[in-house]
Amino acid sequence: MPAGPRRGTLSAVKVYADRLPVLLRQVVTDLLVVAWVYGAIRFAMWLYDLVEKLAVPGQKLEGAGSGLADNLAEAGGKVGQLPLVGDELTGPFAKAADAARAMAEVGRDEQELVGQLAWALSIAVLVFPLGLVLFGWLPLRLRWMRRAASAKALAAGPAGRDLLALRALTSQPLRRLTRIDPDVAQAWRRGDDATVDALAALELRRLGLRTGR
Repeated sequence: MPAGPRRGTLSAVKVYADRLPVLLRQVVTDLLVVAWVYGAIRFAMWLYDLVEKLAVPGQKLEGAGSGLADNLAEAGGKVGQLPLVGDELTGPFAKAADAARAMAEVGRDEQELVGQLAWALSIAVLVFPLGLVLFGWLPLRLRWMRRAASAKALAAGPAGRDLLALRALTSQPLRRLTRIDPDVAQAWRRGDDATVDALAALELRRLGLRTGR
């Protein structure tokens, strides 16, 4: 006879609750988290594109400087071919070409700075929304999954249901416990089956799980 799913395996993982109210709350919360993350990423991408537009002047400056340097170098080369005075006339053209290359370098530096700024701002605006998800929603979600899987496994046997009953005794509000039995702790200690089942069911319902065996 094949063994049932073991605790700790993928098949034992409980992702969503069985009971509709808890299930709906989980689904809606998960969808809101997905929308929150998507919106944060889209905003970061929009901000990146917006800041990148500041690099346009640098691109124009680089293009103009590179083009001017090439033209001056070409003109200096032609002037240098003149007899007698060619070498003397190429000096100013060479200096002007160097100045144009420096201007192009400034344009490249400006683009690099804008690119770094765009990345830094995009990452900065993602830190808060993703931090809420990673350190707020995700630990709570994983904790519920872990507790639900554990409770589901415990509910399969009498000893497990006794442990669930004990957990209910330590975590449930007193008014709910006294509805089961005015002296619910004593009833649990003497092993009253009805009380143990009621307490276990109370704990399962708290987690949104079905209470049937």
